[in-house]
Amino acid sequence: MRLRNVKGSQESIASNEFVIQEPESLKGKWNEFFGNHNPIHIEIGMGKGKFLTQLATQNPNINYIGIEKYSSVLIRATQKRQEVDIQNLFYIRFEAEYINDIFAENEIDRVYLNFSDPWPKDRHAKRRLTSKEFLARYDKFLVPEGYVIFKTDNKDLFEFSLEQVELADWKLLYKTYDLHHSQYAEGNVMTEYEEKFSSMGNPIFKMAAYREKEK
Repeated sequence: MRLRNVKGSQESIASNEFVIQEPESLKGKWNEFFGNHNPIHIEIGMGKGKFLTQLATQNPNINYIGIEKYSSVLIRATQKRQEVDIQNLFYIRFEAEYINDIFAENEIDRVYLNFSDPWPKDRHAKRRLTSKEFLARYDKFLVPEGYVIFKTDNKDLFEFSLEQVELADWKLLYKTYDLHHSQYAEGNVMTEYEEKFSSMGNPIFKMAAYREKEK
């Protein structure tokens, strides 16, 4: 699907008060940035921001960072952010491949991946955000008890992700092939894509993965 360009989005993002312009300078200093020692949760590929905006509103004692590489998408999230009076949500326009440049060891408590790009061609498997290559990146900055939560409507991508968890020597906290009719449905916050796909009758797949690591 072609991404619609939003005129002036790059300029707007570059001056937006909710978008962090030089995130590399905050590596190892995110608690200082937020002014507290609350847990930090991030969403990679956050889209238009509905999911994180709702989470941040519901959980004022958790800090949230949304990461999105497209200005035309991120600008929609900043518009939602302006509608709520919260202090625990900020954004970064950044390529996920270089995420270890902005987060230090034991700095992040949770990673959300929602309806990520499936990169369907085999030669692009390493670009999938649930690949063992990306799990290795997350391992470097997650706290020992931290974990990754992934949702998708793409069964092939979900099966691939389950395989990658095993290959990376991570563990599954849980998995479901039909989130909305499972024990994990309670408290579920839906994304824009989730609302769209579930309204079409598509089952939503979800898993949570962690690694056993010495504290």
